Amino acid sequence: MATAEVRKRIWGWYFFDWASQPYATLLLTFIFAPYVKELLNDGAAAQATWGFGVGLAGIVIALLAPILGALADTSGNRRGWIWIFSVMYFVGAYGLWWADPNNLNMTFVMTSFAIGMIGMEFATIFTNSMLPDLGPKEDVGRISGNGWAFGYLGGLVALIIMLALFADNAVTGKTFLGLDPVFGLDASTREGTRAVGPLTAIWFAVFMIPFFLFVRDPKPVRAPAGAVSAALKDLGRTVKGLPKHPSLTAYLASSMLYRDALNGMYVFGGIYAAGVLDWSVQQTGIFGLLAIISGALFSWLGGRLDVRFGPRPVIVVSILFLLLASVLTVLISRETVLLMPVPEGSKLPDIAFFFVGALIGAAGGVLQSASRTMLVRQANPARMTEAFGLYALAGKATSFLAPMLIGAVTLFTGSQQIGVTPLIVLFLAGLFLIRFVAKDGDPASWSNAS
Repeated sequence: MATAEVRKRIWGWYFFDWASQPYATLLLTFIFAPYVKELLNDGAAAQATWGFGVGLAGIVIALLAPILGALADTSGNRRGWIWIFSVMYFVGAYGLWWADPNNLNMTFVMTSFAIGMIGMEFATIFTNSMLPDLGPKEDVGRISGNGWAFGYLGGLVALIIMLALFADNAVTGKTFLGLDPVFGLDASTREGTRAVGPLTAIWFAVFMIPFFLFVRDPKPVRAPAGAVSAALKDLGRTVKGLPKHPSLTAYLASSMLYRDALNGMYVFGGIYAAGVLDWSVQQTGIFGLLAIISGALFSWLGGRLDVRFGPRPVIVVSILFLLLASVLTVLISRETVLLMPVPEGSKLPDIAFFFVGALIGAAGGVLQSASRTMLVRQANPARMTEAFGLYALAGKATSFLAPMLIGAVTLFTGSQQIGVTPLIVLFLAGLFLIRFVAKDGDPASWSNAS
């Protein structure tokens, strides 16, 4: 049974998911992304702009993530890095307040978004690497699932607050409850919706307090002279040695593809609904509520299935459901559902897409939770932070290409529906490669490694 000190450490670790989730929930998907569509007043142009902006941030993440992970393994000072990237998260999120429709500077807006996104992703590398320290191997799946569920709950609460008190409708200027935005925010300049940036930043700052109070590195040490050089050499050895660890290599390749597709769903879900179905920020927010509720419930359930069956079958089933969701997404528009025409004004497209949102939330939450416990089974226990850096690299090595590809295809065809079709191919490729991954990794290869 866990001691009170261990339980506090676990709950402190959970609070990172609670604190950071609103960046994905409010900014990346359900509030700010559809607001960009309203700013540009063109769904295809907004999807292309969003794709290129997120893609450029992904390039930075792909280049630096494994280096930072290796350096953290050398120095042991993960909390220090988390502090640095937490500041980036706060500054980037807060900067979105200046997305003023009457004085719009999209370069500044997307740069702010990218800074916050990079901070979130890098902080996640280091907090994920703490997972094996929180309990024995047989409990890691449950802890990971609970963390994702708690994070989804945080995103849900933040989204409810945003919809009820802040996000103003472009036509009426009222929130979802029919109120004026709180604190005297001016709906005519969309201050209620723009407040999503400061709200996300302040939420993160407040709820990271339990993390920094209760979570410690096992043996924090000062980085020695030449730590960066040593980290790079170790990273080079790890990458060169990947062929000796076929299960880990196959898993990194598989996860690179299916997580790329999942991130594409998150990145473009809100802006897709705003452009294809002409949803308002508030309608997209309701879509988000359904996705988050199903995500929280199934993340909790998925953690238990992970413990019982292991992460591999949980990942396979999750990919299958997400593949179904991606096909349904392409086949839903204001005029047709599953290629069948619908009458003008029909609510069927909305209902169908709400179902897709719940499906994405459920399968996506389970997939992310099971994926990080799968890495714990595949990686060298002595180099866990570096492994999560490689995991981040695998997740981002093509993710910057996917948003850019979606942006380019959307721009070329002028169709948001055609623009998201690469997601289907990515899910299929990831599903194919997972068959080469051993359910418990290859521990012998690490013990024999030089």
